[in-house]
Amino acid sequence: MPLSHTALSSGRSIELSELRMSSTYGGMLEGYPCKRINDWKVSGLLHRAERAFPSLPVHLVSPAREYPDQSGGAFGPVEVLPSVACVGVFSSTAVDPGLDPVLHHSVLVIAWFQPLPDVPSGENADPALRGVPWEELARDREF
Repeated sequence: MPLSHTALSSGRSIELSELRMSSTYGGMLEGYPCKRINDWKVSGLLHRAERAFPSLPVHLVSPAREYPDQSGGAFGPVEVLPSVACVGVFSSTAVDPGLDPVLHHSVLVIAWFQPLPDVPSGENADPALRGVPWEELARDREF
């Protein structure tokens, strides 16, 4: 049973079967969020997803970056990512219409950032997540 169903902008429905969430800045003891730190956080999330699911295709949704009205320091201006880093395993019907729908499905691991620790669902999921080009990125597999 899936954790949730999400409607992509393309109209395709995808199911979430596994979700891993963590605090974007959890464990950050000193310094402040800046471009260098955030680039490291983003690439780290992608690498964690690839290591966790080595046999599946992985896609990173580029996160929104905010620049609050705070003074920067030695590493440049303050730059903030959404507070929750997510990795989800999604599946849907097969991308190739010639495949047997009973025997095949498509799968994609997606890494993204979101502001709240909510399970993405329906049309209320983050717009960047809903905009994933599933047909280009997902891989068909046998059940």
